[in-house]
This record gives sequence, structure tokens and C-alpha cells, in this order.
Amino acid sequence: MFHFILRTIPRPILIKLSLVFSKIAPILYYGHAYEDPISGKTYRKFLPYGYGGRAKRDNVLCPGSLSLERHRLLWLYLKEKTNFFTAKHKLLHIAPEQCFYKLFKAMPNIDYVTGDYNSPIADHHFDLHHAPFADNSFDVIFCHHVLEHVEDADQCIRELYRMMKPGGFGIFQIPQDINRYETYEDKAITSEADRELHFWQKDHVRLFGLDYKDKLAAAGFNVTVEDYTKEISPELVERYRLPKGELLYMCRKN
Repeated sequence: MFHFILRTIPRPILIKLSLVFSKIAPILYYGHAYEDPISGKTYRKFLPYGYGGRAKRDNVLCPGSLSLERHRLLWLYLKEKTNFFTAKHKLLHIAPEQCFYKLFKAMPNIDYVTGDYNSPIADHHFDLHHAPFADNSFDVIFCHHVLEHVEDADQCIRELYRMMKPGGFGIFQIPQDINRYETYEDKAITSEADRELHFWQKDHVRLFGLDYKDKLAAAGFNVTVEDYTKEISPELVERYRLPKGELLYMCRKN
């Protein structure tokens, strides 16, 4: 049933409905087996998530914060490896996730700007191929699980670089097949069923490989690849339900 809802209800409506669901879900899923490191709350289990194919996963969506495994990994990485929570930053958050939106907005060190093509919780609505912000505007940019949807990923990456201030950093998470070097794209693949088969989800238009680092570097970024779950104990990886082996690409503009 949960997967059916994800597949059939448009994303803007899902976002609005999930805000209501997140109020009652912690009661329904009360327990101590799993923990959300973002909120510190515990649950007897997490919810399934994914639109089908390889994207469909069990026990990954936190009932309270609505964080997914990639969000929890990013949160831990930002806390332990960056000055995101302590230094003053002007942050551009593309496609803002609900698990972060209120937290980032309330942080006194963050000047928070959000953008998306159609999200109801974004401040600005625009096409990332041609973003409406000036060069060198932001200290930090987050853009997660967006680049697999856009027509021209390289152009969008160049826009992210253009908007970042020298000395700034960004993290742009993507679905990735780490067993493939070259990113897989084929514009002839247009049906939802075929895209789900080839690109893991019905609304994806490419599947990134390990050459993702090269694409980021080609735009000008200095890129460091982090396999951060290797630095976390296996017990906490399971308790937090983290994506073991997922790579984080830290992008800096010199």
C-alpha cells in the first residue's frame, strides 16, 4: 500500500500529506530498535520507501522526521566532518527535504535559501538549468537526488559551481551504480517502465556511475570522495539504517 501511494500521488501533494502523517506516525511506530540521529528519537521500525525497481527499499523512512538513509548519513557527515553547524553560511538548498527544512531554517548561523521547480515548501521556483541567482552567491549548496531527473546534468552542475562562492562547498547526492564507471544515458528510453528498468526509477533519465566525480571536476569543483559509513561501527550503521557503501562527493570551489 505504501509503495502504491508513492507511485500514484504527485510529489507536491505527497509533501503536503506527509507533513500530516509525520505527526501521528511516531505514535504508531513507537519503539527502540532503530534510531534517527537527526532527531535522536527511536522507533520499533522504519517505513518502506521507493517508487519501484531498485529504488524500492524496506525499513528506511523514519516515521517522525521523514528522513531516508541518505539524509541520516549526510547529517552525521556534516556534524563530524564540516563546520556546517558552527560557522556562518549562506545556504542554497535545492529540492529541500522535509527532514532538514525546519532544522536548517531555525539554525542561527544559516542564511537559508530554498529552491525547486515545484515544491510547495521551496521559497523560489525555477529551472536549475538557468538558476536566478548571481555568481558567487552561496557559501554552501545542497542539491540531493535532483541531477538524475534533469535534462542536462552537466549544465546544472555548472550552475551549482557558478553560484558557489570561492571557498565554499557543496554536496550533491545522487543514485549511483558503483559497479558501473560510465554514467548510463539513453534518450530513446522514455517510458516509465523502461526508465524504471534501466535507471532504477520511473522519473529518472540517467544512472550515474563512478565517473560522477569527473563530471563534477569538469565544472571546476575540487572533489573529495568519502565512503563515510566505513568510519561508523556496523552496529550504528544498522541502528541508524544508513546506506552502507554510499559515496558522498564533497565539492569545493577554490
